[in-house]
Amino acid sequence: MNTLGRLLVGALIALLPAADTAAAQDLPLRSYAERRGFHVGAAVAVRPLRNDAAYRETLRREFNMVVAENAFKWSELRPSRRRFDFRGADAIVEFARSNGMAVRGHTLVWHRQVPRWLVAGKFTRDEVADLLRQHIRTVVGRYRGKVSAWDVVNEAVDDETGGLRADSFWYRALGPEYIELAFRSAREADPDAKLYYNDYSAEGMSRKADGVHKLLSDLKSRGVPVDGVGWQMHELNGFRAGAEHRENARRLIALGLELSITEMDVRVKLPASADDYGRQAEGYASAAEFCLSEPNCKALVLWGFTDKYSWIPGEFPEWGDALIYDRNFRPKPAYSALRRALAATGP
Repeated sequence: MNTLGRLLVGALIALLPAADTAAAQDLPLRSYAERRGFHVGAAVAVRPLRNDAAYRETLRREFNMVVAENAFKWSELRPSRRRFDFRGADAIVEFARSNGMAVRGHTLVWHRQVPRWLVAGKFTRDEVADLLRQHIRTVVGRYRGKVSAWDVVNEAVDDETGGLRADSFWYRALGPEYIELAFRSAREADPDAKLYYNDYSAEGMSRKADGVHKLLSDLKSRGVPVDGVGWQMHELNGFRAGAEHRENARRLIALGLELSITEMDVRVKLPASADDYGRQAEGYASAAEFCLSEPNCKALVLWGFTDKYSWIPGEFPEWGDALIYDRNFRPKPAYSALRRALAATGP
């Protein structure tokens, strides 16, 4: 290219909006997110974090927030009543701290992955309450100042009725009071961490979403320290964020809550076509654009990032390819769509 050509190209680049110039440079997702004061994250499994160099490198390069898939759950942290095992959780937190990444803690209370010793232990109500309180204080206290947000209570609302999940171990042992106990114990252990209620299929307007809103409204009215609500967003291909998501977000924000998308994936019926991946990309972009347009939406976290390590095929036969990288860590159209949404000029 001659001198005149170089000058013309330089002049054209100078005329581009800043975000479009950045997009032309193919920066990683986290670079665009950080420019907007936003978190883009992914769930992390301990085994590939330890054993797969491509997994570690992609995670470090692309994301500025991580959440453990399982390492913070009772079944992983608490092999017995008197013993904690923090090795997996510590590895994730140390990786994040070494790479300038925020950490979400998932989850302190859930009806699944409760260890057998606890479920079958025939403890009194007071003993279960003491175990829950001690567990939260120990775990949150260990990571005080290192975990920026906790999913304190996960999936407490019943899918069909919108009431509390009555078959939960915690509900059966303690009644509905377990939720308040969990949040107050977490606040005592770390006054600065954001405390979240997290759930699935409650993103739009529905009976379950109404139940989540009712629960959070009641907790807030009684001064229970709830700071935010997590929308998991495990979606089918064809998903788009729409008016019902905005309506639900606004009523939650009116309670004084912040919002995060905490576990997003968009599963595709297999075998998938190029059109399927295009529609999936539109779904990811739609969620990102929605979250970035809502002032109280703080993060978009994916439940994994590569189809090589995904929970979807094991849980939903004939479905898969739900994430933004394929099994060989090649970016899919969903990755490019998410990057364009993050790079676009903000409101």
